[in-house]
Amino acid sequence: MLRKTVFWIHLSAGVVAGLFVFVMSLTGVLLAYERQVKDWVAQSRYVPVAAQTARMSLEQLLLALGQSQPQLHPNSLMVSSNAGAPVSLRAGRTSVDLDPYTALPMQLQSAALNEFFETVERVHRWLNLQGELRNTGRQLMDIANVVFLFLVLSGMYLWLPALMKKAMFKARLWLRSDYGSSKVRDYHWHHIFGIWMAIPLLAVVYSGAVMSYPWAANLLYSAFGAEIPAPPGGPGGAFAGGPNGANQAAAGSELQAPMQSIDALLQLALADARSAGWQRVTLSLPAAADTSLRIEIDQGNGAQAHLRHTLVLDRSSGEIKQVREFSDTPRAQQLRGIARFLHTGEVLGIWGQTLAALASAAAMLLVWTGLSLAWRRLIQPLFKRKAELL
Repeated sequence: MLRKTVFWIHLSAGVVAGLFVFVMSLTGVLLAYERQVKDWVAQSRYVPVAAQTARMSLEQLLLALGQSQPQLHPNSLMVSSNAGAPVSLRAGRTSVDLDPYTALPMQLQSAALNEFFETVERVHRWLNLQGELRNTGRQLMDIANVVFLFLVLSGMYLWLPALMKKAMFKARLWLRSDYGSSKVRDYHWHHIFGIWMAIPLLAVVYSGAVMSYPWAANLLYSAFGAEIPAPPGGPGGAFAGGPNGANQAAAGSELQAPMQSIDALLQLALADARSAGWQRVTLSLPAAADTSLRIEIDQGNGAQAHLRHTLVLDRSSGEIKQVREFSDTPRAQQLRGIARFLHTGEVLGIWGQTLAALASAAAMLLVWTGLSLAWRRLIQPLFKRKAELL
């Protein structure tokens, strides 16, 4: 009785949410390698080796930016390990990429490519609805994602054979070379692709729910023994002592020692053994009174929080005053950072992205085969009865 009840709920939920899940999965496949595609375009526009002469200091780049765009007040800059990559300066949501050898602006991205990915993402998140309908579209996709979560879990239960025999398990695990009918094929594919992709789909779908609903995030925190964080705006922060995470001198006080350049401090940070294999570093630009400089070292692809750590250096002595590893962050923050990029697979690198893409493609197949089976079970009999009455 339980199995039959679960089946009918599973079928009904799939019919109702199927189209939304299909759109979500299709756009997920299209977005799977967005990072690599954008990086490939950007790298094609990096400074060629022949033009890589004497590199300008970071202070010189900041001065050049101040002269060309005085209205822009950057609060951070990012340096890549690739010698041809720009130095990126950010002021809030505005960023500027400067040639590290000439201080001239660099245009790294294709406007058409960016518009394509942005459109696909808008469809993925809120069906690309505009105006007042945008929130409605977001809610529909969020609800469909939760329904999809139920479909995955209930599908795993329904996959279990009614008769627990080895032959039955084997029949639901491997593809066949021949099928007697399209109905048998769809039924078989629905079971096989569903079970093989169940775990990746659970990871992708549940991490999506974590980003949409507090209850999903809180459940994740509770499952891993993390303290549920306070609502936004509450107390807390990565470092004490100001927005830069650095202790600031009192207003009007005089510094006891001359400060080193941010270039010199950056080299000290990169010389630290913990920074080996760095891919990019982000410096939080200090205010004049700040006695410390915060530098984030990223040794991953930009989406792997566990491969980032932060150093706080004394601006006068260059001494590393504080080190903050991924393990030092609150457990809830760790989980949130992992969930954000577990949804795209990026937290596991290119292989994780590929697995997420395959799971999304399998989800499209599951929707197709599921709706086909529902059509045969629910709709075709109606036409047969109508034909018999005629």
